[in-house]
Amino acid sequence: MFNLNDIIRPNVLKMKAYSSARDEFKGAASVFLDANENSLGSLAGENYNRYPDPQQKKLKQRIAEIKGVKPEQIFLGNGSDEAIDLLFRMVCRPGHDSMLHLPPTYGMYEVSANLNEVEMQAVQLTADFQIPVEEVLLSIKPETKLIFICSPNNPTGNLIEPESIEDILLGFKGLVVVDEAYIDFSAQPSWTTRLQEFSNLVVLQTFSKAWGMAALRLGLAFASEEVIAVMNKIKPPYNINQATQVLAQQALEREEALRDMVEETVQERELLLHALPSLPTVEHVYPSDANFILVKVKDANGLYNYLLDKGIVVRNRSSLAGCEGCLRISIGTLEENQKLLQAIAEFGTKD
Repeated sequence: MFNLNDIIRPNVLKMKAYSSARDEFKGAASVFLDANENSLGSLAGENYNRYPDPQQKKLKQRIAEIKGVKPEQIFLGNGSDEAIDLLFRMVCRPGHDSMLHLPPTYGMYEVSANLNEVEMQAVQLTADFQIPVEEVLLSIKPETKLIFICSPNNPTGNLIEPESIEDILLGFKGLVVVDEAYIDFSAQPSWTTRLQEFSNLVVLQTFSKAWGMAALRLGLAFASEEVIAVMNKIKPPYNINQATQVLAQQALEREEALRDMVEETVQERELLLHALPSLPTVEHVYPSDANFILVKVKDANGLYNYLLDKGIVVRNRSSLAGCEGCLRISIGTLEENQKLLQAIAEFGTKD
């Protein structure tokens, strides 16, 4: 049986959260002399002289309506990376506890583990980039507090089998973090629909991909009210700035435009999945439920540099175990994708 208090760091359980001026004030007012702000205004314009809502109440309410969860089940962070870091700090004692991840996968899990002095346990994904569930469950130690699962996985692009994730949720007494940064490009339902079933489930999402808001840095974590309460307790007081809150609320009113962009991206993805295998230098194209494709080629370093010379930037993932000889290619516009295909075709026929 999962009990959150059994895995939270003792100092986090005992600590008192910072109380900001905007946390303490309730109600309506016209004169604000409580937060040492610049009452004369802002050189950046708008109302940027005032601190933003530290709990992002309006934004969370709208997200809750769209996602079918309670506002109290939502944490908003400065990108998903902030949520990842806070989860480490919430449950992992430096120099004592450990996390488990499944390479090849998103690199920030490892970075955050190193930053927080948390031991990394790595269980390699299978040849088809799925979870070897029995090996994962056998690898769990009393000190293991977090398991990170990226689905669709980065850099491989595939969905992780739901049955595997469910087995790990049931077999682990720590937090299972399912990173769904690319879920909007998949037909599979989000794990947010199953939060009530698993009290140890944390789901990460982002506005950076499908919503096209990478520059604004807004990530989301969904979990039980108890987990979210602790994350809010230890976060910086004003972690989401006012501009991001306002622009995100505006974006959330454009769900139809979101669907159109996702549909166009998926169409372009399918065209690339169809066209790439016929090119001479391409050895294998992996299936994708994301807005990128992992492609194995004959000369990854050579093709990567050739594309750079053509002004086309892709990601060389050939140094990762399990991704040898592979490039990760984001889905571009129709014109960008045509330029990419032409350049790869030219590389495959050059002397």
